[in-house]
Amino acid sequence: MTNPKRPYRPPVNDSLLTRESWKIFQVVAEFVEGYERLVEIKPSVSIFGSTRIAPAHAFYTLTEKTAELLSNAGYSVVSGGGPGLMEAANKGAYQGKSSSIGLNIILPHHEAPNPFQDISLRFRHFFTRKVMFVKYANAFVVMPGGFGTLDELAEILALIQTGKAKRIPVILVNKAFWSGLLHWLTTTVTSEGMIDSHDMALLQIADKPEEVLDIIENFYKERKIDPAHYNQNRVDS
Repeated sequence: MTNPKRPYRPPVNDSLLTRESWKIFQVVAEFVEGYERLVEIKPSVSIFGSTRIAPAHAFYTLTEKTAELLSNAGYSVVSGGGPGLMEAANKGAYQGKSSSIGLNIILPHHEAPNPFQDISLRFRHFFTRKVMFVKYANAFVVMPGGFGTLDELAEILALIQTGKAKRIPVILVNKAFWSGLLHWLTTTVTSEGMIDSHDMALLQIADKPEEVLDIIENFYKERKIDPAHYNQNRVDS
C-alpha cells in the first residue's frame, strides 16, 4: 500500500516562534506574583458565582453575608474580583476582619475590578488564575452562576477526585438553584458509570451563611486539623 502524499509544511518562522516563546515569561510572571502575594492569606476560602447578579438580588445579599461571616471567623476570602457575586464576596470580606482578595481576569470586554479588595491581582490567562484559586484554599463556596462558575466547580471536583488536590469542603449554596444539577449527576452521570456514587460525597449543600461556616469548621474539627496549617495544594505535583 502506498503512503498518501503528505501535505506541505512550511519551515518554522523563527520570528513567530520567538514572539510566542516570550509568552512563557508572562505565564511565569503571573505564577510568581500570585505565589508571592497570596502566601500569607491562609486560611482562606474561594468563592465563585455569577458576574451578572445586581446588588439588589437576594443572591448578592446571601453572598455578601456569607463572605462577611467567613471573614470575621478568620478566613481570607478569594473571589474573581469583578462585578456581581464576585463583588458581593469581596465586599462582605472587606467589611469583616480578614483579607479580601480579587483575582481579576483581563477580558476582551472591559470588566473593571470591584473596589473591595485588599489584594488585587490581574491575570491574562485563565489557567494561571485557576491555580491561584486552588493553591491556598481551605474550602470552596459555589454560589449560583453560569458557565464560568460551572467550569470552576468541575475543575475543583476533578482535582480532588484524581488526588491532585486534598479533600476539602466544596459547598453549593442555595439548594433550589443546584437541585437540577445534583439530580442529573446522581441519576444520569452516576448511573452511566461516569462517576462513582461516593464521588457525590465531595459536594455539600447549604442555604444560609451559618451553614456554610459550620460545614467548613466541622470538617477541620472532625479531623483535628488547624486549617491555617492544612496544605491542601497538590496541583503543582
